[in-house]
Parts: sequence; structure tokens; C-alpha cells
Amino acid sequence: MKIRTFSIVIACLFLICSCKTTQMTPAPPLVPEINSKTEITVRTESVKPIEPSERIYGYYVIIGSFRNIAGARQYSADLVKKGFTPAILENENGLFRISAGGYDEENAARARIAGIRAAYQEHSDVWLLIRK
Repeated sequence: MKIRTFSIVIACLFLICSCKTTQMTPAPPLVPEINSKTEITVRTESVKPIEPSERIYGYYVIIGSFRNIAGARQYSADLVKKGFTPAILENENGLFRISAGGYDEENAARARIAGIRAAYQEHSDVWLLIRK
């Protein structure tokens, strides 16, 4: 009986000693911090949604721009496959802006831009549109 207990104790000690300790690093925040060092391109334009049922916001996160509606619709469909809910806007010069979100508050739009940049390297050029 003593040999069995001794064997179990030795096995437990071996397991404890063989486990290497790892230093825990904190997980990144779910919503990236926005600070004055975060450079975001900001433009002011008069825009209207292509779909009349779309709500109009004061701030839009722009993820793409096109000269023709066909290109805008194709890009929008590609974004849907990535999990976005894009909206197509037309500005006063006839350019089609693809929005990755519309917001009533500027800080919410900036937070969305930071989130997109953190999660999607290919969309690091996303920018803020302030509606005239």
C-alpha cells in the first residue's frame, strides 16, 4: 500500500514539475481604443442612400468608392460574404460610396473604423464621411 501511495505521489510531482508555466497576456479589447493618435481620413459630402428605405445618418464609415453602380453592387455583395451589412450611397459628384455602417454619433463611427482596421487588414483605408 505504501509503495502504491508513494508511486502516485511521485507521478503527481512529475506531472506538476513537467508542466511549464506560461505568462498570461491580456486579450485585446473587443472595441479598440480611439485616441488622438488614431489617424482617420475625414471628408464632408452630401450623400443619399441608393435604396430609399435606408435610414439617413450624420456619419458613415466608408469602406469603398466606385464610379459605376455595377462595381459598387459587386463590392457590396463581396462585403456581405465577409459579414458586413453595407449600404450604397451616392454623393453630389455621382460617386458611389460603400458604407460599412451609419451612425448618429461621431465617436461610434470612429470606433467602428478602428474595429474594422483591427480585424481586416485589407480594409485599413476605411474612412469617415460626415454628411452635409
